[in-house]
Amino acid sequence: MTSSNVRTERRGAVLEVTLDRPKANAIDTATSRELGEIFTAFRDDPELRVAVITGAGEKFFCPGWDLRAAAEGEAVDADYGKGGFGGLQELRGLNKPVIAAVNGIACGGGLELAISADIILAADHASFALPEIRSGTVADAATIKLPKRIPYHIAMELLFTGRWFDAQEAHRWGLVNRILPAAGLMTAARAMAEELAAGPPLVFAAIKEIAREAEDMKFQDAMNRVTGSQFETVERLYRSEDQKEGARAFAEKRDPVWKGR
Repeated sequence: MTSSNVRTERRGAVLEVTLDRPKANAIDTATSRELGEIFTAFRDDPELRVAVITGAGEKFFCPGWDLRAAAEGEAVDADYGKGGFGGLQELRGLNKPVIAAVNGIACGGGLELAISADIILAADHASFALPEIRSGTVADAATIKLPKRIPYHIAMELLFTGRWFDAQEAHRWGLVNRILPAAGLMTAARAMAEELAAGPPLVFAAIKEIAREAEDMKFQDAMNRVTGSQFETVERLYRSEDQKEGARAFAEKRDPVWKGR
């Protein structure tokens, strides 16, 4: 699938999504809606197990909202479509792993898009910022998510100042998983995606739902929901063929064959 804004490619059970809007891969309303449709279809496709999101070119992952579109009258609070801005940060029920391969500048909404993924791999020249403060707007998703991802005081400094920071600092604060040479970024992202695609999809779904729902719950309340079969993904897992297959494979000292059912 290819459009003027986004390219997608299926690689077995992996979906690669590439922002491709020269010069900087900025996201306008139409692009956001397209990404929402893409990630919704990914969520609902039983044959797809992992997604990778990256940007075209070597300089920009995504600088966020398209300010040229804003200058032409597009509202900052426009309807960005399914999943909210970028199609990921508010998409309900996305219980599959998503990897962000940050190939360059990720600022504003572009950084918010990256932190909506589960794993972030960064090229060694990647750089990050939340510059909304300088244009009189608030990085809403980052303000909610960032203090939960990295130390509070660091997150607030980045939000208050809008300063730039490099991949090494992002890694130091635990914001990115790995730093890679630019030429090897997609190779590493694809290898990780293939590894995850070969894993147990029902277990991954349970991990994502529990982690998401438990974020604002007390530990014991979350545990009670797990043990009380109150998470749909956990209930499905424990009644699945895959759960039985995992136990058999362990007993038989062989690799399990996951079917996702």
